[in-house]
Amino acid sequence: MKSFLAAISFLTRLPVGRLAAFDAADVAHSSGWFPLVGTLLGGMCSLAAALLRGYLPLGVVAVLLVLLDALVTGALHFDGLADTADGFGGGQNREDILRIMRDHAIGSYGGVALVVFVALKVTAYAAVLKQSNWIPVLILTPALGRWSILLLTAALPYARPSASVATGMGKRPLFWGTLVIAVALVSVMSGRALVACATVVMVTACFGLYCHRRIGGITGDTLGANLQFCETAALLTFIWARYPR
Repeated sequence: MKSFLAAISFLTRLPVGRLAAFDAADVAHSSGWFPLVGTLLGGMCSLAAALLRGYLPLGVVAVLLVLLDALVTGALHFDGLADTADGFGGGQNREDILRIMRDHAIGSYGGVALVVFVALKVTAYAAVLKQSNWIPVLILTPALGRWSILLLTAALPYARPSASVATGMGKRPLFWGTLVIAVALVSVMSGRALVACATVVMVTACFGLYCHRRIGGITGDTLGANLQFCETAALLTFIWARYPR
């Protein structure tokens, strides 16, 4: 139970830290629970959508879902997206990129990335909510996004010389996180979900190779950015698989 609470405490702003104290080692050991935390967030979004979609336009509900995600997670992964875009967009070499990503000020690349991906997610959520089977999509999408963290931390080294939670994760959490995803996929019994899962693997592999080439590994910011890439790609895949032809 403490391990699961550590994962919730790290990935969200939910006040579980009052129940126990957690350090970096606890968080690293808890990372196998990350996809399950994603399903928890997806369940919260599904509940909010169920309460609101009968009273508000779906576009407004979609905006509120993105806002809810940002509030519950402290916009942690949006921050990683912005810092990664600034670093890779403005940096000329490895040291330059890592230095820029350390700067918490948002530059032009980061601002554009935030606008584009927030717009994509709002539009995608609105389209998903028009479908009949939208609840599994809202639950699986954040789970797949947090699974992508485990894919990268198992495959690539930490790019900075300083210690990080990511350096303590290793490959074992990937097994448990993949087991959570497998159970979720079996539960929904959906071909669309399998395609979305494959899309997340492909996006993660491509971005991981890019990170390895540019900075020699991953950082916390690139993990957050990849989560945003994967969630958006999963949503678009769910829409594409149902779009009329």
